[in-house]
Amino acid sequence: MVDIYVHRNGRTTRETTLDPAWLRPDAGAVTWVDFVDATGDEFGLLADPFRFHALSIEDATAESHHPKIETYDGYLYAILHGIDSTAEELATHDVDFFLGPNYLVTVRDGRSRSFPEVAGICLRNERVLAEGPAALMHRLLDTMVDHYGPEVDRIEERLDALEDAILESVDSRETTRQILALKREVTALRRVILPQRDVMGRLARREFVQVSDEVAYRFRDVHDHVVRVADEALLFQDRITAMFEAYLSNVSNRLNEVMKFLTILSTVFLPLTVLTGVYGMNVVLPHLPGGDGAQFWWVLALMGLLSAGMLGIFRRNRWL
Repeated sequence: MVDIYVHRNGRTTRETTLDPAWLRPDAGAVTWVDFVDATGDEFGLLADPFRFHALSIEDATAESHHPKIETYDGYLYAILHGIDSTAEELATHDVDFFLGPNYLVTVRDGRSRSFPEVAGICLRNERVLAEGPAALMHRLLDTMVDHYGPEVDRIEERLDALEDAILESVDSRETTRQILALKREVTALRRVILPQRDVMGRLARREFVQVSDEVAYRFRDVHDHVVRVADEALLFQDRITAMFEAYLSNVSNRLNEVMKFLTILSTVFLPLTVLTGVYGMNVVLPHLPGGDGAQFWWVLALMGLLSAGMLGIFRRNRWL
């Protein structure tokens, strides 16, 4: 599907077909062409009438790329990532931007929440498209970055819950699975947000003729938001590493407690085993205590005294 929004003669309208005359610099129109889950035939518009470079078209039609920004003859090409609103865990999807002198072309799938919001604003407020394609791109990116906030907060809440679970020593297999799943999400966030931070920085530094000084100042605010998300992603990575080390230490301590208990239990039963072995020999030993027929009770009493004495020694040495 291809959505076309055109601002001309002071009005913003949604069109079904693209008129190549709108793309001329002297047409007095600002055009936004939004490709949503487009097919091969619809992608033909990228080559004609836009005449984009074949390499940028190839990147735009590919499934996924890391964020980047490049300049071509007459337009600016950028790949940025938004939050996938349909995924249960943190997931992103890439959005391709073609920024020209009086047009903006976006290529995306249908999982974005930002674009329908901005499209509705464009139809209600003619000033949005009237400000130009660079200002429209800023509005889209600003909305995309704003949606990172709730996801980052959700990751932080899960980190807090995992820390409590580690301290409470809950089920180890489930805790391990949650730690590794969260680590995978944070790694995916870092892999996307760090290069995206660099892209936003270049847009804010007025490197490109397609971005005016006024719009570049707006990109600074978006860049600041992305920097904060990147810093939090780095902090999350450090927290997960520390949590995993604490979890392994906790598991090791619990294993040591179990081994200590088993060792004490074995030590207590060792002399008892010797006693039962001696008194269980199939020979007559009249000189041993209990040889007069009370052997069973002698053995029980001796075993009890030995066990109590050894446990007393263990407790006095703080081994228990």
